[in-house]
Amino acid sequence: MKKFATLLALAATLSTPAWAATKTVTLSVPGMTCAACPITVKMALSKVAGVEKAEVSFEKREAVVTFDDAKTNADALTKATANAGYPSSVKQ
Repeated sequence: MKKFATLLALAATLSTPAWAATKTVTLSVPGMTCAACPITVKMALSKVAGVEKAEVSFEKREAVVTFDDAKTNADALTKATANAGYPSSVKQ
């Protein structure tokens, strides 16, 4: 019985909801005007719950964000950049 309880606890810990998925979105951030701007944008995105990775390019004026769609969405990401002073939109 003890082994079964341990196995059940381990399975529950390792399983993720079937509806949760990791997604990647590219945001256009045209308001970045200097090489320091991406630092602020990355910090803002990294503070959003569910964001796993954020890569921001000054040269391309974009951010590529990988996130758990059960915890956040593209609207929350664009809101985070706007609140940091850098309005963004999802690139199609």
